[in-house]
Amino acid sequence: MSFSSNVKEELSRNETGARHCKIAELAGFIRFCGDVIREEDKFQIQIHTETVSVAKRFYTLVKDLFKIQARIQVSRNDFLKRSRNYTVSVDNHHDSVLILKAVKLMEADKTGMVLQNTCCKRAYIRGAFQAAGSMSDPEKNYHLEIVSSDEETAEQLKEVLNFFELDAKIVLRKKYYVVYMKEGSKIVDALNIMEAHIALMELENVRILKEMRNTVNRRVNCETANINKTVSAAVKQAQDIRYIIQHKGIHHLNKGLQDVAYLRLENPEATLKELGDMLDPPVGKSGVNHRLKKISKMAEEMRLGGKG
Repeated sequence: MSFSSNVKEELSRNETGARHCKIAELAGFIRFCGDVIREEDKFQIQIHTETVSVAKRFYTLVKDLFKIQARIQVSRNDFLKRSRNYTVSVDNHHDSVLILKAVKLMEADKTGMVLQNTCCKRAYIRGAFQAAGSMSDPEKNYHLEIVSSDEETAEQLKEVLNFFELDAKIVLRKKYYVVYMKEGSKIVDALNIMEAHIALMELENVRILKEMRNTVNRRVNCETANINKTVSAAVKQAQDIRYIIQHKGIHHLNKGLQDVAYLRLENPEATLKELGDMLDPPVGKSGVNHRLKKISKMAEEMRLGGKG
């Protein structure tokens, strides 16, 4: 199963006992994957999903909260032959009205009352994610989104998410309003809010490993850059020394510069500190650097002034 499916499977097993929280979760289901069908003042509720755990969760909530036996239909997806579509229906008018009144979907301020408590906000997010949410595999990138066909519903969900400081945003994708988050730490917080603790630990482990890899790569890149810089400097120093020897002779340099020049030619890969330790008496890194810069300056002046 995908990481997204694992999260939904875990959420479907949530044992939150409070009735008001279960009603808030149910509201999330109906708002994000449900249809309220009205024919001649008769109501019917349906939810549509491709995830069996979501269908089971909705069925269980309706049964536990209202003692109502919903009807489950299974059909094959015409485009994805191995995939199945699940439709869970509450066909009885009075049962449908009972549910719609409980989740405040028959009132002007839809779902407002079911979101008053912080715990109910958590449950509503849990329902919305199961109904229309998805998460990228954290090994690849960090992305959580919940899709709605209604702008008002998307805006309300964004407000609920941002009540928990999750920095959720909305983007219009074709005809759908997508509430999304891209920051790894915020997605971890969202999983905690929804009480998907197993998925949270898995995501945190991935984040830690990725951060460790990034840290190692940064250090390797930094060390490689330093090595390249050191090697380039050593090559240039050797070229300058050879130029002086070829056009003026080594005796053009004083004793201190000669000692460093010979060591550099004999030890092209040595660091400045290592060259300094080879001198007798030893010289510090800055002292060796000063002598080599002096040699390079002399070589440049000779190049500019001509070989004579």
